[in-house]
Amino acid sequence: MNPTLLTRRQTLQTLSGGFGYLAFSALSTLAAEKAANPLTPRQGHFAPRAKRVIFLAMQGGPSHVDTFDYKPFLQRDQGKQGRGAAALLGSPFEFQPRGESGLPISSLFPHLAAQADELCLINSMHTDLPNHPQATTQMHTGNFQFVRPSLGAWTLYGLGSENESLPGFITLSPGPGAQNYGSAFLPAIYQGTPVGRETRNRFSREAASGPPVSNISNARLAPELQRTQLDFVNSLNRAKLERERHQPEVEGVIESFELAFRMQDEVPRVLDLSSEPESIKKLYGLDDDNTGAFARQCLSARRLAEAGVRFIQVNHGNWDHHRNLKEGLEQNCAEIDRPIAGLLEDLKQRDMLKDTLVVWAGEFGRTPHGQTSNGRDHNNQGYSIWMAGGGVKGGLRYGATDDHGYKAVEDPMHIHDWHATMLHLLGLDHERLTYRYAGRDFRLTDVHGEVAKKILA
Repeated sequence: MNPTLLTRRQTLQTLSGGFGYLAFSALSTLAAEKAANPLTPRQGHFAPRAKRVIFLAMQGGPSHVDTFDYKPFLQRDQGKQGRGAAALLGSPFEFQPRGESGLPISSLFPHLAAQADELCLINSMHTDLPNHPQATTQMHTGNFQFVRPSLGAWTLYGLGSENESLPGFITLSPGPGAQNYGSAFLPAIYQGTPVGRETRNRFSREAASGPPVSNISNARLAPELQRTQLDFVNSLNRAKLERERHQPEVEGVIESFELAFRMQDEVPRVLDLSSEPESIKKLYGLDDDNTGAFARQCLSARRLAEAGVRFIQVNHGNWDHHRNLKEGLEQNCAEIDRPIAGLLEDLKQRDMLKDTLVVWAGEFGRTPHGQTSNGRDHNNQGYSIWMAGGGVKGGLRYGATDDHGYKAVEDPMHIHDWHATMLHLLGLDHERLTYRYAGRDFRLTDVHGEVAKKILA
């Protein structure tokens, strides 16, 4: 790494409690000329159905035919030749109609099944490539070929934040790949702030009161001395801006310093789960060895949403079941089922689900044929996600794959369509939410995307 950049990063971490990295994405001329507070709440293009997003990101490619896409013909044709030489592999899990809507949900989700009438199952997702890095990047940014702003960054750019003392976009315990929550050419203040260690799916078990936040407090300076120091540093930065006019990186540094200073009081308070009543902790499964880690993420997400954070991403990994499909899915689903059901129930009882869009998705699905006798390969041509609250129809099964689950054949929804629909629910027109960079207007959906109007409540 360039020594100058390294020194600059170390300085940022010392002065701003570790959150100075917010300043390191390239800014455009337009961003440098924006108003003093780029996170000020803004109206969308039309009345929103959702005010915020909680994105439950399942990395690895969850098997749709074992979770939310019931395929009786796959069970019937177990052992017959599928595509290529591999034999079809029926699901080892039972599907039953759930709720008044009768949505077919796997036995892997006994708690979530009780929330069936809140879920909009989308069984016709498809994406461009069946490789994890590219598909994951496309899920988050709409493009796997170039560095582009993430969905959360676009949301924050379009709507701003409702709490000036917290980042408007937070990702909890993310895996590797900062591009998946980055801002690319959007102003750096819009990129996601990672909270928690980068582990496969969980907060550290030692962090019982909430996710760990490194360097959130300054052990060397009292707040009033920090304020004096920060004012001095900002005066130097502003003098540089006056001299050189266009220094967007410096503008980003000033913004991130100020936000990091305010975060020192707000972040520990919001992420301290000890004040939650025992009934809520039990609802999420906070004290259970199997569910506790993910439950802390889900409960933290609710608290962040309540505090005005616009986009919260909750991460869970290890869904890449090329082998040990039954055991692996049982373990993964046991870790997330109760916490997610608890999150939906908690949002409902607080009257927040109606304007909180909750999304569960992986980057692609799995093949209906087996890979060995107990595993499935990657499948990008058809898979399932679900959404709840935030203006979508509950108890709806939208789209379909073919009889065995290989390919989306009814109301297919590409990643661009999904992104366009999410932005629409937030009151943003995906064709009008643009940013001028390198001589052209960019948008999340590039030149594609259709809003899935059938799923709107």
